[in-house]
Amino acid sequence: MPVLQRTRSTLFRQSLTLASGLLFLTAISGCGLMEDRSERYVNADEGKPLELPESADESRFSQAMPIRDVTAADASKMYPSDIPRPPDMTSEILEENYVIEELDGRVWLLVNELPGRIWPVANAYMANRGLGVAFDSPQLGLLQSELVNFSKRARQLVELPDDPGAREPEVVIQVRMAPGVRRKTTEIQVRKLSDDKQPQELIPWSGITDPSPDALALQKRVLSDMGEFLKAREENKSFSRAASGMVSDPLVKLVSENEEAVAIRMTLDYGRSWAEVSRSLTEASVGIVDLNRSEGWFYVDFRTEDERESGWFDWFSDKEKPQHTHTITLEERDESVVISAERIESYDGDHSASDLLTQLFDYLY
Repeated sequence: MPVLQRTRSTLFRQSLTLASGLLFLTAISGCGLMEDRSERYVNADEGKPLELPESADESRFSQAMPIRDVTAADASKMYPSDIPRPPDMTSEILEENYVIEELDGRVWLLVNELPGRIWPVANAYMANRGLGVAFDSPQLGLLQSELVNFSKRARQLVELPDDPGAREPEVVIQVRMAPGVRRKTTEIQVRKLSDDKQPQELIPWSGITDPSPDALALQKRVLSDMGEFLKAREENKSFSRAASGMVSDPLVKLVSENEEAVAIRMTLDYGRSWAEVSRSLTEASVGIVDLNRSEGWFYVDFRTEDERESGWFDWFSDKEKPQHTHTITLEERDESVVISAERIESYDGDHSASDLLTQLFDYLY
């Protein structure tokens, strides 16, 4: 029986519509048609262990696909009823917990811990190395040793001669702790002081602008030794309430107006501020196009990921060079360094100067 062409087309459309509807219903009801077996492993009963003949060598038998044991107490943790709390982002500020850093003739040990935690262990270090503690000030973060001359172990640490002379200068070691630039960190410095007579009080700390190579080498050696000592006693949970008073205002502050970042103020010298900004730009993956330390500016590429991609043509072109989109400026003002940012006129992307300062502050502090 012949069928009209329009009738055949109508039947086809009806069949296609019916099939599409069935597929849609199957998709939205998939949870009902397919059993959820994700919790079977947690709730399954433990089976009997495999029994081997007495003559079998057990070392030659192992699980091809091992399944870890789940106790009743742990089973509920695999499917929590509430959303887990986000991790503490400050717990992994440093890739290493003890890092020796050097800048412009200064050396310090950067520790990923609060000063109140470091103070008791630093005192233990002084006693363990034969230095002792003659004077201290937890508020200032200063420890001053007893005379090094009368302790064989302390003499070896600071490399004094084995045979002391009659006119040998009297030597003491000072340790200075202070809150670090980055949150929840401590910076430790050491120095050797020599004099003709024994100090009768705590000597105020004053930085040496141009230490000799031998003095720098000694500081690095003692800080490295102290870092190993602190690392070996990481489980020590003691805390000094007196040393917690050394925590001062943050060295890095974000200045905002109308809920927008307009500047960053760093209570540091210019050299240290420049080094910290350079480090933060690298860690934030912000491309540095050009820089000039003496004039105090960075030309940076602060485009978004979408702005960096040119579509399908990326496959056939070389890696795109960084483009100057923003300028970061460092300026010394009132014993601090003020960091500002400016978006250049030729950049028509999404990131503002305020966005750049906010991201930079996250990596600085």
